[in-house]
Amino acid sequence: MSQLPPIEPDLNEAAAGAAAPDTIAATDQQSNFELKEVEGLSQGRIVWRRFLRHRGAMISAVILLIVVVAAFSSEGIDALGVKIPGWWPYNYTQLTTMHGGGQPTWQHPFGEDSLGRDMFAIVMRGCQQSLMIVFIVGVISLVIGVIIGAASGFFRGWVDTILMRFTDIVLIIPLIVLTATLGRRYGASGSLVLAVVLGLASWTALARLVRGDFLSLREREFVDAARVAGAGPWRIMMVHILPNAIGVIIVNTTLLMSATILTESAVSFLGFGVQAPDVSLGSVIGQYQTAFQTRPWLFFWPAAFIVIISLTINFIGDGLRDAFDPRQKRALNKAARKAAAAAREKARTEASGASQPA
Repeated sequence: MSQLPPIEPDLNEAAAGAAAPDTIAATDQQSNFELKEVEGLSQGRIVWRRFLRHRGAMISAVILLIVVVAAFSSEGIDALGVKIPGWWPYNYTQLTTMHGGGQPTWQHPFGEDSLGRDMFAIVMRGCQQSLMIVFIVGVISLVIGVIIGAASGFFRGWVDTILMRFTDIVLIIPLIVLTATLGRRYGASGSLVLAVVLGLASWTALARLVRGDFLSLREREFVDAARVAGAGPWRIMMVHILPNAIGVIIVNTTLLMSATILTESAVSFLGFGVQAPDVSLGSVIGQYQTAFQTRPWLFFWPAAFIVIISLTINFIGDGLRDAFDPRQKRALNKAARKAAAAAREKARTEASGASQPA
């Protein structure tokens, strides 16, 4: 009877077994660096530091701030009876002497339209209106979505059924029909009406997300502890559960605001949004769409600002998501990165030495 040959030890498996503890040690060391970095900081400070390290979000925040300051300082503020003049010498309704046949010049960097109006003034006024609509829609959607979603997820039962069926009804309302009717009806004040209508019809997705978060959080131990301590339902919702859902709320609100400027632009482009003599970025594009081939700057600048505002809000929301989500891998500071890299290199060197045959 033949005997089986002796089994040779697999050097690769042995090396992997030897390297595994070192790799785990390096990973644990990096985790220790991350924990040490945020030691003693409040949750708000931790989130703020994480957000500051998100390059895309910080660059977008600076760009958006520049756009907001330029829009409101150049044309000034003229809303709700408040009139504050701006530093730009022309306004969006003023007829000027044509310079250079309406082409961009140093005096009119964005050019002039066929009537001789300064396009920089028109675009800045359009940015004002679009940003105002985005802000109002964000606030209205935030308040309604959080209240309905929180009450639905916390109380459940018949409260959940009624509120979710109401949400379904709002979800199927034809938004363009509402904005078309009310925008035409209220004329020059259509920007405020458009913002309110969009806000009253855009909270449904946020309410569903908040409901899902509250359904999960209401079963946690800290909620039971608050009940035992005598806290009422609304105090538990607003003081104990809501801070734990703030990440989902803020991130989805920013994404909603980013989508709002596209919706507003589309509605105004169709002529159902902001009405003359006022303007928004969407209405400017709709007004000068036929000049795209002959005078493309009339179309390019409002379109560029729509893209800039939408992208910056999206990137800010992305940074907020990474800052609030504890499952995302955090960016370490310079010293911690060097220490973690040294630990990984040490583990890699020891693993390479263990893989060499004796």
